[in-house]
Amino acid sequence: MVVQLDKSLAIEASPTVAWAVLADFGAIASWVPLIGHSCLLSERSEGLGAVRRVQIARQVLVERVVTWEPERTLAYDIEGLPPIVGTARNSWRLTPTATGTEVSLTTTIDTGVNPAKKFVAGKVLERMALASDMMLAGLDARTKALAP
Repeated sequence: MVVQLDKSLAIEASPTVAWAVLADFGAIASWVPLIGHSCLLSERSEGLGAVRRVQIARQVLVERVVTWEPERTLAYDIEGLPPIVGTARNSWRLTPTATGTEVSLTTTIDTGVNPAKKFVAGKVLERMALASDMMLAGLDARTKALAP
């Protein structure tokens, strides 16, 4: 079984501009205030196989790109959550609109059939909902800062 959190935000920037921010994979700390530090752990700075380290307060996460479709979709697995939860996945989707881009961020956790894991994953998703809101707001603010 999979538990899922969906968030979205309409921004005024084009998918090209939004993608430029997302594709600078190691720099997420520069546009998400919640993140104290981020850096690349892989030689690859973009595309499948790129890996970054993200620090939020005392928690360290490792994020590995699993989908990279420029100006459309970015997905990465998130490691470092409580062991009972295992790995989560964030998937960003950019959809062009008449006034900019609809940005969707979906977080999923595969809980299997374990009821304890499902319960804990639900609690983790509650915390991740706040992070998703901050990431969407941060992306919006960064794209506005890049506008001519």
